[in-house]
Amino acid sequence: MDKALQEMQHAAGDIGCQKQPGAIDQRKKLEQAGNLHWVHYLVVALSILLTLGAWYFSKQQVLQKVEQQFDREAQQTIELIKERMELYENALWGGVSLIDSNGSEISHQQWSAYANSLHIEKTYPGINGIGVIFNIQPHQLAAYLQKIRQSRPGYQIFPEHNKQEFWPVTYIEPERPNRKAVGLDMAFERNRYASIIKARDSGEAQLTGPITLVQDARQTPGFLFYTPFYLNARKPTTLAARQQYIKGVTYAPFIMSKLMQGTLAEHKRYVAVRITDNSEELYYDSQSDPEPMFKKKTIVPMYGRQWHFDIRSNLNFRQAVDNSQPNFILIGGLIIDSLLLGLFIFLSRANRTALFYADQMTAELETKTRNLEKSNRDLEEFSYVASHDLKSPLNAIKQLVGWLEEDCIEFLPDSSRGHLKLLKQRSERMMTLLNDLLAYARIGSQIYDNEDVNLREMSAEIFTFLDAPDGFSCSAPDISIKIARIPFDFVMRNLISNAIKHHDRATGKITVSYQKKTGFHQFRIQDDGPGIPPPLHKKAMEMFQTLRPRDQVEGSGMGLAMVNKFAEHQGGQLTIESDGGRGTGIVILWPMEKLLD
Repeated sequence: MDKALQEMQHAAGDIGCQKQPGAIDQRKKLEQAGNLHWVHYLVVALSILLTLGAWYFSKQQVLQKVEQQFDREAQQTIELIKERMELYENALWGGVSLIDSNGSEISHQQWSAYANSLHIEKTYPGINGIGVIFNIQPHQLAAYLQKIRQSRPGYQIFPEHNKQEFWPVTYIEPERPNRKAVGLDMAFERNRYASIIKARDSGEAQLTGPITLVQDARQTPGFLFYTPFYLNARKPTTLAARQQYIKGVTYAPFIMSKLMQGTLAEHKRYVAVRITDNSEELYYDSQSDPEPMFKKKTIVPMYGRQWHFDIRSNLNFRQAVDNSQPNFILIGGLIIDSLLLGLFIFLSRANRTALFYADQMTAELETKTRNLEKSNRDLEEFSYVASHDLKSPLNAIKQLVGWLEEDCIEFLPDSSRGHLKLLKQRSERMMTLLNDLLAYARIGSQIYDNEDVNLREMSAEIFTFLDAPDGFSCSAPDISIKIARIPFDFVMRNLISNAIKHHDRATGKITVSYQKKTGFHQFRIQDDGPGIPPPLHKKAMEMFQTLRPRDQVEGSGMGLAMVNKFAEHQGGQLTIESDGGRGTGIVILWPMEKLLD
């Protein structure tokens, strides 16, 4: 099939080349264009390289964004814990302020009221309670126990130790879940005692190292949070003064797992956290990925302690950032590359087929062109013959009408005189129509050279030639342009004539304006006569169309049609601008360089 097609193409090519010797080289180029060349394969290869490059770049971009997201999640987790600890610190310092306002003393009822006002379970999720610890020297112990036992008869300090002072838990709320801690002396254990002494000596909030709370049945890691207060609401500035005037501390016990649950309960977890203090584990999140995508270790100072955070992405993070975009780019790019190669193959075959049909069409068009040229010649000859043959009897009719007027006008009744006048008008109209038809048929048969034309002089010459009524005026700018004089003169003559002929008043003003556009002359012929309603703009440019009865305005109805055809033949355009009220503007775009057919 392809071989037969090629033979038919070559045969058709031979016929075309006999008529157009210069087309042989062009045909060879077209035939070569119908085959795949190294350029096509190069384009496909480059497309594949671009696809791979886009895939690699997209993959790196995705990894970078995912890593940035992990860093944000890790930092957000740390910030949430720090913010939560600051919130707890504020509650403890609030308790200090309450005690200071009561002269460094506070009753169980007052502390219970303060703790209840905090709504610990809702406002401070993760905290195990909030309490008060007084510093008791050995000589103060009896008085202290006597005072506390007045409201709490069974109160005891425990366990025994060898320190020379006591730091017993006096109050803690809510008391029921923390009952085992009431009376616990913080001096019995190293971590608790060291941190409470550090809080006393620094005057700042302090955390203990990892401990196990006595009230925690599960015996999981926890810690205590201390804030010191001093005798008579003092704020000592020296170490000696702080040691001398220490009154006690407000404190909060924490079970680390509850703290983390309360802190991150409303936060969708994308990272697993492990927190250690001095190599002792405080918290370990079981939501871990066996092979985490990202890891991060950081040390965060936390109220006198150094918490080591080991943060890793978890399975939720892996699912959330699962991005198949690079794979889609790779697959889509390879598909496009395949389609591109297929397109080249299809176009090469289509080009050969098109070349064959083009040869057939060319042969048919040559035949039709010859027939059309003969028809145009015949039509042009017919136009001249018809014009001549029709003008002769029309002229004879006009002469007969003239003779009748000269010889019989005095004897004819008024009705016959009207008939003669009507016959004369119709003959003149027929003559005008024949002349316009002949002019319309000739449009496009000649090519005109550009000449220098002064717009004001041409407009004045046309206006004078048309013998306009005394009440009319025509103005135009004094500029010279290079344009095809003969068709432009015809256009201007018809438009100015129409503006005068179709005016409905005894006086009128016609304004010709000019403006340069990109590659075009723009002319505007504006009158102050009756406007043309927008629905009739298209009709006004059709052949044999007039917007007023021909008995009122003489004309063939071809003026605007011929002007439009002249403008279009020169590569321009005619538009009507009028809202149907007063005044009509005819705008013509005329190329600055004539267009050759």
